[in-house]
Amino acid sequence: MWRLLVPIAMSLSVAGQAGLTPEARQQILDYKLTMQRANQLIAALPEMSKFVLSLSPEERAKAGKATPAERLANTANNPTSAAILKRNGLTASEYLVGVPALRMAMMIAEGMPAQNIFASPANVAFVKANLAELKPKWDAANGLPK
Repeated sequence: MWRLLVPIAMSLSVAGQAGLTPEARQQILDYKLTMQRANQLIAALPEMSKFVLSLSPEERAKAGKATPAERLANTANNPTSAAILKRNGLTASEYLVGVPALRMAMMIAEGMPAQNIFASPANVAFVKANLAELKPKWDAANGLPK
C-alpha cells in the first residue's frame, strides 16, 4: 500500500504546484524549514496520506480542484485531518505549505531537476546540510524502501 502513496502524493503535489497562485508560490518560498518542523512534517505525512487515500475518488477529485483557501479550510475543519495535524504540532497552513516546501527542497538538494520545482536557497541549504538525517525519514514516510 505504501508504494501507492508515493505516486499519489507526488501527483497531488506536482499538480498543485503547477497551478499555484503567485501568493501560494511565495508562501512556499518564504517557509523556513528547521529540523523540528521537518520532523513534524515527515511524521504527519504517512497519516495524512492514509487519510487522503481513505477518501472516495469523488472527494479526492473535489479536493484536487479546490482553491488554496478551500483546501486550507477543508484541512483545518475536517476532524480527521485536524486531529492528525494537532498530534504532530502543526496547523493546516504549516502542513499544506511545509510539505511542498520540504519536498521540493529535497528534490533540488538531491539533484532532481524538474519543471515547476522551486525552493528557497535557505531551505535547499538546510536540506543539503541535513540530508543524511532527513533522507531516510523522508523515504520511510513516503513508503520507499531503504
